[in-house]
Amino acid sequence: MAVKVKKIGLLTSGGDAPGMNAAIRSVVRTAVYHGVKVFGIQRGYEGLIDGEIEEMNARSVTDIIHRGGTILKTARCPAMMTAEGREKAAAVYDALKLDALMVIGGNGSLSGALELSKLGLNCIGIPGTIDLDLDCTEYTIGFDTAVNTGMKAINKIRDTSSSHERCSVVEVMGRHAGFIALWCGISGGAEEVLVPESGEVNRDAIIQLIMENRTKGKSHNMIVVAEGVGGSVQLAKDIEKITGIETRATILGHLQRGGSPTAVDRYHASVMGHEAVRVFLEGAQNRIIVYRDGKHTHVDLEEGLNYRREYDSSIYDITKILAI
Repeated sequence: MAVKVKKIGLLTSGGDAPGMNAAIRSVVRTAVYHGVKVFGIQRGYEGLIDGEIEEMNARSVTDIIHRGGTILKTARCPAMMTAEGREKAAAVYDALKLDALMVIGGNGSLSGALELSKLGLNCIGIPGTIDLDLDCTEYTIGFDTAVNTGMKAINKIRDTSSSHERCSVVEVMGRHAGFIALWCGISGGAEEVLVPESGEVNRDAIIQLIMENRTKGKSHNMIVVAEGVGGSVQLAKDIEKITGIETRATILGHLQRGGSPTAVDRYHASVMGHEAVRVFLEGAQNRIIVYRDGKHTHVDLEEGLNYRREYDSSIYDITKILAI
């Protein structure tokens, strides 16, 4: 009797993140090493529904570990929000006789995987999102690169802010989570950091802080704002109008999504990709690869997505102490 060759599908979904290519490379080469066939799916769930699928081999992922973005492309897929769309995706999975679907992406992408798992698909998630907003894992692919990109931009803005004795308001990415802002704030020496977890912005307190800093002899101020807080342009206008201090707002935007991944992101992506194939070969069903307590492990897909951790304000508190 012929031995059944195992097959997996692989896609990237949602917002791209530096290190996704390193994860793709790791999944493909680990699978090939173990005699597993890999089918690369273009443009995320959209490509799965439309059948944009091609078999990959070890040479398919040559020289991509250092590249930002994703060679598999990514796209938003409204069809996955419908039962009909998910059923089409499941039908393609069955037609290819796949044994697992590996999804590299964030909360939305893995929530899509959870819905497919309810239709009988075996889905294994690899956390890839610059926002670090998957509570079940302490690290997500792309975060370190995004923070370093933000920090380098803040360094350059600080130079000109200091020269002109300005206040600078810098908006970084993070719609629902303030981790990028907190890390950029503490590593960039910000006087204030505004994150979604802290609730409503107290504009008057920020303006009072800037005025007090000026009386202490500080020639410039740096305010870092998470995307989810927003209002950076208006805040800058308010600061300048009330204080008389020249103030500029800079929105970094998608600059933070691109670029060659750092060593940290390449490392986590490579290990997580390897772990995804390993747990699949061990017979795991519907898991998320996570990083906890210094180790890469895996948790149940649904439990992982439902897990919520409390906001820890300790990093913000350190920022305020260092900003005196």
